[in-house]
Order: sequence, then structure tokens, then C-alpha cells
Amino acid sequence: MLPNMIGAYGPWAASLPGDGPAALSFRNEQFTEVEAWRPIARQRVLDLLAQPDTGGVPPVTVHEQLTYDGLDIEKLSWQLPYGPPTEAVFLKPAGATDPLPAILALHDHAANKYFGWRKIARAGADLHPMLRDHQAQYYGGVAWTHELARRGYAVLVHDAFDFASRRVRLQDVPEVIRAGLTDPDPESSASIEAYNAWASEHEHILAKSLFCAGTTWPGVFLAEDQRALDVLCARPEVDAARVGCCGLSGGGLRSGFLGGLDPRIRCAVCVGMMTTWRDFLLHTSYTHTWMIYIPLLPRDLDFPEILGLRVPLPTLVLNDSDDELFTLPEMERAATILQEVYAKAGASDRYRASFYPGPHKFDLAMQAEAFDWFERWLK
Repeated sequence: MLPNMIGAYGPWAASLPGDGPAALSFRNEQFTEVEAWRPIARQRVLDLLAQPDTGGVPPVTVHEQLTYDGLDIEKLSWQLPYGPPTEAVFLKPAGATDPLPAILALHDHAANKYFGWRKIARAGADLHPMLRDHQAQYYGGVAWTHELARRGYAVLVHDAFDFASRRVRLQDVPEVIRAGLTDPDPESSASIEAYNAWASEHEHILAKSLFCAGTTWPGVFLAEDQRALDVLCARPEVDAARVGCCGLSGGGLRSGFLGGLDPRIRCAVCVGMMTTWRDFLLHTSYTHTWMIYIPLLPRDLDFPEILGLRVPLPTLVLNDSDDELFTLPEMERAATILQEVYAKAGASDRYRASFYPGPHKFDLAMQAEAFDWFERWLK
């Protein structure tokens, strides 16, 4: 027996889903027509997600408008039925008025809950030192949403559930779980680092509490991302028939769910977040957030098949061969699973999986491929 996350129980647990396709996989022989299969599989996922009611299209408040980096930029917020307001930024080429193809850009996790949209976009020249380091490590030193917007796209980036404006405030939790901390001073690196360490441990509590509420973490973030998609699609500068999504890591996770479960996403790019349930179970769950897990879903679909629910719509998956968050054999197996789904649907030309050398990242070469993919399918 090879070492694994749960020791002697690993081989037994890994055997429970079986070796063949899961019950609702399109790869099963009984499913031959995508349009007959997809409603059944998609509804099963939605049932297991148990999404909360987030209302309709939320009214949007514009807090600031500016022109920077060749872009017209708006700082926005909207209020959902629960929690603090969601903050966001909207980008488009300066002076653009005609309806544009649009991208919902999804920020990463990276064990940094204090920041959200600011990880991948800028609203001015000032950049927090922690964000400068973050963008250098994961994004080739750039705010990739700006390059995409300059290419002729409208781009919306919002804070995901439990990040930045949507984070859990220390002042709102009992002292017994606060670890003696107070809310960080604005922009203090030391306080932010302390908060992020606390927030990482708080994920266990938050996940358990969401289960007790009869919902799931993926159900919550997907519902909130769909409200952001509502906001994007409602803008007059946006051609709602040409909308895509893209994100790295936690953003890639969100791309997988949003792309798989919301048909408004006409082109999806998932970066640094593709593997199998078996990989999580045996090898890598210790490196990952509770945001991933949906009880019972592995009986019905493997992890990549959540994104595969969008077949035959265009889908690009970008992987890092040396990604420390996954094992390469399972990343390759996930790529094969999606390849088989698209081939069976007669849409092999609309799916691509690429592997790049190096660790977990969405670097300039990967960005170039993602942008070319959007050009191919949304322009």
C-alpha cells in the first residue's frame, strides 16, 4: 500500500466509486444524446449543491469612475440578501460604447482571504506590496484582466464568498474562536497575514456551519457568481450572447462550476484546477480548500465532469505539469476524461487541455493561450 491521506483506509475508500465512469457520466453507454443526458446530470448536481436563495439581479451602486491603463474603470458594489455588500470592479477599453464580448474574471484563493478582486485587477497605480508579490508569483507580474480588457472585452471581477468585502469579520465571531485577534488595520501587511492564517483555519468551521444550514460551500459561491454574471450581462456595454469566464486555482474551481452549470457561459477557461476525486481522496486534499467538496457527487460524476456538463460549448483547461497541488497522472487522467466526453459529443475541436512546465500559476504564456481561445470563440 502506498502512503495516502487516510492511511490503511485509502484503498478501500478509493474503491467505493468503482473503476468505471460514475453513474451520470456521459461516458456511460446508456447516454448517447447530450441534450437528453445534460438536464438529468445537471439537475443532480444542482440538487446536491443546495444553493441558497440569492434573489434576482441585484441593484448596483457605482462608487467611482476613472480612466487608467487605457481602460474605463468603475468600482461597484451590490447587496445580496445576506452578508456585507459585494465589491467589484468593471473594466472596458477607454471610450468603448458598442456591445462587447465579456468575461467574468474569477480571482484565486491562495490562502489569502483579505484580498479578492484586487488580486487580478487594479483601479489605479497604487498596488499593495502583498499584491505585487502575489501577481509576480502567480500571474507573471501583471493584472491579467487589464490585458484582456484592452483586447476589446468588458471584464467584471467581484469578491467571492468569504473573500475581501465578503470575508468573515473577526468582530462578528465569538472570542473563543478569534484566537485573540482583532480585525486587521487597513492595508497592514502584518495584520493581513494574521487574518489570512486565522481565515484558513476558520474554513473548517465555515464548511461545517454551511452543512448544518442545509447548503454547501460550492452552492454558495456558485449562486453568488451567478449574481455577478447577472450584473455583467445586464450592462449596456455587454453582448450577453458572447460571455466567458476564466480563473486560476480557486478561480479555476469557480470557472468549472459556473461553466458547467450556467449556459450563459459560452466559453470557459479553467486554469490550475483540474484533477479527479481520486487525486483529492488519496493524495492532495490536505492542500485544498473546503470550497471544492459536494457530498455524494463522486457517485454521479468525476470532478472534471462538472465542467464537462457544458459540452459541446468551447472549453480550455490549462495545467502546470509541476503543480504542487495535484499529481500529474491524475491531471492527465482528468484531461482524458474531458477529451472522451467531448469526443463522444462530436465536439473534439471545442475542447483543449494544455500542460505547461512549472509550478501552480497562470503565467504570460498561459494567458496568451487563454486570450487566443476567447478570440477564437467570442469574437
